[in-house]
Amino acid sequence: MTYGGVVPAEFLSRLNRFIARVRLGENIETVHVKNTGRCRELLVPGARVYLEPAQNPARRTKYDLIAVQKGGRLINMDAAAPNRVFYEYLAAGRLYPDPTLIRPETVFGGSRLDFYLEAGDRRAFLEVKGVTLEEDGIARFPDAPTERGVRHLHELVRCVQAGFDAWAVFIVQMAQVTRFEPNRATHPEFADTLRLAAEAGVRLLALECDVTPGSLEARREVEVCLI
Repeated sequence: MTYGGVVPAEFLSRLNRFIARVRLGENIETVHVKNTGRCRELLVPGARVYLEPAQNPARRTKYDLIAVQKGGRLINMDAAAPNRVFYEYLAAGRLYPDPTLIRPETVFGGSRLDFYLEAGDRRAFLEVKGVTLEEDGIARFPDAPTERGVRHLHELVRCVQAGFDAWAVFIVQMAQVTRFEPNRATHPEFADTLRLAAEAGVRLLALECDVTPGSLEARREVEVCLI
């Protein structure tokens, strides 16, 4: 996936989950943050960030904050990007050859899962999580407790029990990580539920991405380590 008109800026402060202040050239701009997670290790004063102009010129915030430089690593932090990237991955037949149906936002049981896919005689439900937290080269999710994430894992287990393929997919929004791990220190229930889901037949996939200020693309699978 690609962005248009991306410009660099300096991060100054985050006013709330949705709004930040940045220095863009000689001006101070209020911008929309396209990630409601904590991202405390990313959005630090002085960090170099990248902005995409808003598509709606009448919007109060004229830019979206989509990526940040953390040391030598560029991290995409657009929460909408993982689903777009994974749709491209599915449409290219990189998970199932020759898919005949890819339907986003499909209800199963009590949850709305990110994708339903058909390919030949295979039927699959897939839930996608974006990963922006990196520690010592290890990608981790979540960066804050996620009861919604736990609920989705339980729903994926029910998909398996109903005869579907089920996938928990982690889109690592950065390059050069060694592996993916659930973030047990932050949310042990999610880590435990992920292990139980895998034991019940839910398939786990972590995809490292190539990142530029103006693009994000799934590049390779990385090892999933259940701790």
